[in-house]
Amino acid sequence: MAAEPVRESARYLTEGLRPHVCDGCGTTVLVKKNSLQHTSVQWQTDTSACPLLGPLVAGCPALRDSIDRAVRDGSIEVPSDD
Repeated sequence: MAAEPVRESARYLTEGLRPHVCDGCGTTVLVKKNSLQHTSVQWQTDTSACPLLGPLVAGCPALRDSIDRAVRDGSIEVPSDD
């Protein structure tokens, strides 16, 4: 029975992730849009691959802009609020 919550958590964390190449630096990350405001990003490489992301930066503005563009052009989907 304890395995079910673990499987459910793993499914929640990985389901819907899509590869996305940042327009700014070419780094590939996995992205999931849970809403227009909530974006999950999983790095496949060390974050040092991003020239703008450092230890004191909350996020990479070029990657954020790149993901926003992908949402607008439909290559990353945002679930409806149904």
